[in-house]
Amino acid sequence: MSDSTPPRPAPLHLGQSSALPASPEAAVLDYVPNPRAGELYLVRFAAPEFTSLCPVTGQPDFAHLVIDYAPGETIVESKSLKLFLASFRNHAGFHEDCTVGIGRRLFDEMRPTWLRIGGYWYPRGGIPIDVFWQSGAPPASLWLPDQSVAPYRGRG
Repeated sequence: MSDSTPPRPAPLHLGQSSALPASPEAAVLDYVPNPRAGELYLVRFAAPEFTSLCPVTGQPDFAHLVIDYAPGETIVESKSLKLFLASFRNHAGFHEDCTVGIGRRLFDEMRPTWLRIGGYWYPRGGIPIDVFWQSGAPPASLWLPDQSVAPYRGRG
């Protein structure tokens, strides 16, 4: 951390009782020092039961999110990430906005070496929508496993 970078506050959620945030904007993501700073490795979070609301109809939308990142100086604390993702339950947003917004917020706040998110949305109206975003080209020597989410096949 440079002299111009303000110190990060102590984690808000770790070891504490935490209520579900009212909205994604109200959610506080906690970051802690990377225990392997300077080493290139991949962290994966999978959220197979992500939900949000359609901004037009108010009907629920469901997705399987996969977030992969190569940490920089910090890592995201998993409880705060879980609460952040759960805060979308009453949030009205298009699939593209939710998926890219989650990836962008994590990337902007955590400042990892690299980050990607895959949003595998279940169909409504007969059309599944998959949304992908990444911060840039992955580091050359980073092992990138497949996100392992089966494509939607319907009832066949």
